[in-house]
Amino acid sequence: MSLEWIGDAETARGVTERRFDIERAGRTVPGVLWEPEARTPETPLVLLGHGGSGHKRQDYVLAVARRFARRGIAAAAIDGPVHGDRRAGGPSDGTAEMVEFSRMWRDDPAMTDQMVADWRAVLDALQAPDVLGAGPVGWWGLSMGTILGLPVVAAEPRISAAVLGLMGLTGPSKDRLRTDAALVTCALLFLVQWDDELFARDRAFDLFTEFGTTDKRLHANPGSHVQVPAEEFRASVAFLAKHLSVGTAREGQR
Repeated sequence: MSLEWIGDAETARGVTERRFDIERAGRTVPGVLWEPEARTPETPLVLLGHGGSGHKRQDYVLAVARRFARRGIAAAAIDGPVHGDRRAGGPSDGTAEMVEFSRMWRDDPAMTDQMVADWRAVLDALQAPDVLGAGPVGWWGLSMGTILGLPVVAAEPRISAAVLGLMGLTGPSKDRLRTDAALVTCALLFLVQWDDELFARDRAFDLFTEFGTTDKRLHANPGSHVQVPAEEFRASVAFLAKHLSVGTAREGQR
């Protein structure tokens, strides 16, 4: 496994952004790290899983990452399968990515384990003493960020708090999600959209029931899959900041 920084770091309004690639078992894992301007040897880190048809730097991922960084928490995102820089020729329209991901979700049983291994390699690399150090770790990921992120949370003991949601016990990996949910023991915030047209709320409630942790809470809001209210984004950042033992320093504007 090797970490390579791509291009120059860019700093704006207290947040430093650095593009990286990690080589793991013949796979290139493209990612971005956002760091607070003033960090400690054990700066907390939140891993961000983007949604289907998106990429590691889509608007809401970028906004959430900057919110974390302005609270003194580093954040990192990587592209999901057939998304972003993992695509030949770079990003394309979201519809094609979603169709290809759905096909891969159905037909490639190794996809989830490969992504878990990718994320664990990213965590190993970023927690090196000369990068961030071994601070506390959280997970934030909705929709596809839960399809692929819930197994990461279940497999990775370094993750001490997680935000998941916009997903239920459905789809090709529903049995895997049920099994992995039972293994989750960290603090959990789970988000549900009441009128979700992709993953029905009753299936989301079924998944929430399966989580093994007793430290779990569910927030449900009206609206479709993509209509997560702005206050829930703020609340989810505050939830992870609290559980990663970070003070509620003024975060500033986006």
